[in-house]
Amino acid sequence: MSSYQQRWLALVAVSGFLVVALGAFAAHGLKPYLDERAQEWFKLATTYQMWHTLALLGLAATWIDKNKGFRLAAWGWLVGMLLFSGSLYLMAVTGNTRLAFITPIGGLALLLGWLSLFVGVVRSRIS
Repeated sequence: MSSYQQRWLALVAVSGFLVVALGAFAAHGLKPYLDERAQEWFKLATTYQMWHTLALLGLAATWIDKNKGFRLAAWGWLVGMLLFSGSLYLMAVTGNTRLAFITPIGGLALLLGWLSLFVGVVRSRIS
């Protein structure tokens, strides 16, 4: 396993830990303090973070450093999780909806990650 791959797997481990901890904290510690809308934001944030953490795990464990498309997919998912889920977490906890403009930027990064994965797969098949 390359050191590059090890770094990505470490990031996956941190993200996995955080999503479980944040989900549990929201369900047990924050629930009395969050209104229904904030609870939905938190749930959406943890759902997207978990799915993209799992996708990143699969990519990092197999062929993350083999081509540029795969590396871009990893970065897209990481940035997307930070911006998409992060903005939803912050909006849920603070009630500050001025952060809402960040959420679609994160969603776009997630989409670009998936597109980059597709391009990486196509390019690896061609070469």
